[in-house]
Amino acid sequence: MVRPWPRAGLAVALAACLLAPSSTVRREDPAVEDYVTEQLTVAASTFLRRRSQALVPKHDRDPRTMPTEVQGVRISPALMRSQERAVRELETRNRAPVEGGPAYTGARTRLDVSRAVRSGDRITLEAVEHTEVRYGGGEVTQSIRRRFEFRTRGEQITLVAERVLDPDARPVNDPVSPDR
Repeated sequence: MVRPWPRAGLAVALAACLLAPSSTVRREDPAVEDYVTEQLTVAASTFLRRRSQALVPKHDRDPRTMPTEVQGVRISPALMRSQERAVRELETRNRAPVEGGPAYTGARTRLDVSRAVRSGDRITLEAVEHTEVRYGGGEVTQSIRRRFEFRTRGEQITLVAERVLDPDARPVNDPVSPDR
């Protein structure tokens, strides 16, 4: 003979089912290890620093070209071509905060990481870029939120994209052309 659940017992059993974790609950993507986050940050910083340096006349900046790999992180060929076009555009446009004003004399860029998350073979690094450019007796400082996308294949990590997250931001070290 099968005994029916007492009403109180049934309510407790149903409540327990509701509290149990469900397999359909979306789990947060896993965070990336600290040493990998640091590696990605160095690569992303190098990428941005090269564009900031392009604003300064050649005699004041590092003459080396952008490396194709930084601390074991490769730069995708498509992103590298986009970077080279951006640097050329930044080198040839007005290098002053206002038309006809004093030229930029120095540039410094650093990243503060907000988060790095892995999802399958992709890693997303979100950071705030702080860029300071000096000119004459003044300076311009910007803080821009950016996202960097990396692809992993085995142990190899490749930077494949970067985007400005603030829709109205106009980073001083970004080219005017929207081909990136």
